[in-house]
Amino acid sequence: MATQFRKTKSEERILTAAAELFYANGLRGVGVDQVIAASGVSKSTLYAHFRTKEELVAAYLRRTDDSWTAQLRAAAERAGDDPAERLVGLFDALTDAFDRHGFFGCPFVSAAVEAELDSEARAVTVRHTRRRQEWLAELSRQAGAGDPDGLARGIGLLVDGALASGRLLQDRAVVSAAKSAARVLVAGQV
Repeated sequence: MATQFRKTKSEERILTAAAELFYANGLRGVGVDQVIAASGVSKSTLYAHFRTKEELVAAYLRRTDDSWTAQLRAAAERAGDDPAERLVGLFDALTDAFDRHGFFGCPFVSAAVEAELDSEARAVTVRHTRRRQEWLAELSRQAGAGDPDGLARGIGLLVDGALASGRLLQDRAVVSAAKSAARVLVAGQV
């Protein structure tokens, strides 16, 4: 039982260190030795949990998917019970992320740019985007949108655009602009 606890603790340290490094420096900008140094584990411990860097990157992205999806949903729920307001309120998660981490952009957009088309990292990124879009489409249906899939695509583009522009411009005002555009987009559909 103690071995399992140690394994879980080591894996968590590795993933936490990798997340910070990948988010700040990109996937290609971080080597396994940097993750080892930042996590304080041995090389053999890292490779016991993740046989390759690609496995580590995929695990990081899966973990980020769960975390980011939860943050978007929580921000939407804070906006109230009205699904239309939730579609707009979810942008508060972007502001919260910018305030916490600075303007490093979206880890999924970064991964999509850096990862090979046939990689597990790209597959995780595509699953994340599809999962987010399914949720946005469901919220759009609940809001009574005339074209729920179209509204979901528009909101998704605003989210991605705000994250990319925030990275490029280093200005949190892009989130306010995206949120305002989302409010107009939602109002035109419901």
